Amino acid sequence: MRKETLLVIIAGAVVGLFGVILVVSGNPKNMGFCIACFERDIAGAIGLHRAGVVQYIRPEILGIVLGAMIASLIFREFRAEGGSAPMQRFLLGMFVMIGALVFLGCPLRMVLRLAGGDLNAIVAMVGFAAGIFAGVLFLRAGFNFGRAEKQKTINALVFPGAMVVLLILLIAAVKFNPKSPETSPIFFSAKGPGSMIAPIALALFAGLLVGFISQRGRLCLMGGTRDMMLIRSSHLLKGFIAIFVVALVGNLIVTYGFGKELFKVGFEGQPVAHNWHVWNFLGMALVGLASVLAGGCPLRQLVLAGRGNTDGAVVVTGMIVGAGVAHNFMTAASPKGVGTWGMVATIAGLAVCVIIGFTNLDR
Repeated sequence: MRKETLLVIIAGAVVGLFGVILVVSGNPKNMGFCIACFERDIAGAIGLHRAGVVQYIRPEILGIVLGAMIASLIFREFRAEGGSAPMQRFLLGMFVMIGALVFLGCPLRMVLRLAGGDLNAIVAMVGFAAGIFAGVLFLRAGFNFGRAEKQKTINALVFPGAMVVLLILLIAAVKFNPKSPETSPIFFSAKGPGSMIAPIALALFAGLLVGFISQRGRLCLMGGTRDMMLIRSSHLLKGFIAIFVVALVGNLIVTYGFGKELFKVGFEGQPVAHNWHVWNFLGMALVGLASVLAGGCPLRQLVLAGRGNTDGAVVVTGMIVGAGVAHNFMTAASPKGVGTWGMVATIAGLAVCVIIGFTNLDR
């Protein structure tokens, strides 16, 4: 087996394994890792939205960025570069988040939900593939944001530096207005998914390891499907499969060996999920299309930001802001379903992505 293929399989296996370990250790079910959900929690923690049940600085996100940075420095792959269409990338990041919060999960959680028996993830997976297929059509037609340019190193250090600051705020449990803690960031959920957390040290270690190995293996859930459609390469897709297989086996062992239910087959009653199939499909179609145009899935964007790519940092920043927009403007779904504004935002996002696709064709 080629070294590159082995690395991407190992990366997927590590993600799948910690997808189970973190749930056993306190994270919400089927949410050992969810880039969109965790960035949404961070947005709430710093006050970008006031949905009290989803506010927490998730160490996993900070760890992924810093782990990718460490790997890129060790293997001399850290490059300060970027600058191609930053505002459009920011907008794509926002719509990735809006689509993910309509489905209630990013591509990574989609795989973990399926490994936990949530059949709604199958509908989402079809939608994700449909969105990627639309993106591939744009790539074949000449879609291009332009070449990333070399930048000063300080630009590449800004985003990892922000992650270090967030880590300090988390560990110190800072309250900027201790006289009125309930109205002052940093916010911490007292109930709901944001209150379900693994120990900080374990979550940070998991993020560091996933970021490190994902940088080495170039793991990208969108990229695997895109490459299969575009160049008939299954290389990255093997990482996608490894996440599912390892998480599935882990969930079965925990459920039937230790009596803690992490595996339950069906559409109904799944944790932090709904079964509105049309909107699960369209929400992840938006994620797939926007991810192709942005050049990577949410996990890959974090890794890119860690290895010095400011374009990736812009997309991640767009996702965090998008989480605030989604909750403040009532576009995020809930286990009860998708509201009117969520439907409007999803259709609008697909339309905007199509416009971005057509207006950036080289020919």
